[in-house]
Amino acid sequence: MRERGIPDWPRTEEDVRIVASQAADPHFPVWVLTEGEQIIGCTTVFTKTPEWGWTPEELQESALFLASSFTHPDHRQHQPGRLMAWWALDRAARDGITWVRRGTFVERLMAYYRDVQGWQLVHTPQRKGRTAYLMARRAEPMPALAELVKDSGAPLG
Repeated sequence: MRERGIPDWPRTEEDVRIVASQAADPHFPVWVLTEGEQIIGCTTVFTKTPEWGWTPEELQESALFLASSFTHPDHRQHQPGRLMAWWALDRAARDGITWVRRGTFVERLMAYYRDVQGWQLVHTPQRKGRTAYLMARRAEPMPALAELVKDSGAPLG
């Protein structure tokens, strides 16, 4: 990601505290990707789309919303971010959910999601003085995923 010009986050001790507080908050549904005992990625999976930036019709559709995805740089050759996105697409499809959505404020990250991971840019609203890039993919089974990732089967939300 650095080679593509996408900045690291968290960058500061305060950023680390924010991420850690999210992981410890029972109302913040953080999912982790592990290899053995090591966490190599995490993402937050909400069962409701944030109300800002989406149309009333879109908000009526079933969707998961991915936020705050992080991966361990030592494992980038395995593309853990892609694995977590595939897991969300597969899980949503298995649970009868139509869409998986995500957002970012980083244009280069949006381009990576769009060009490398196949997400569609849907909206670009202004949020707190910055452009938000809201993206979506239709949920779909990912048969090859079962060989790569074991789903805990825990309920979402």
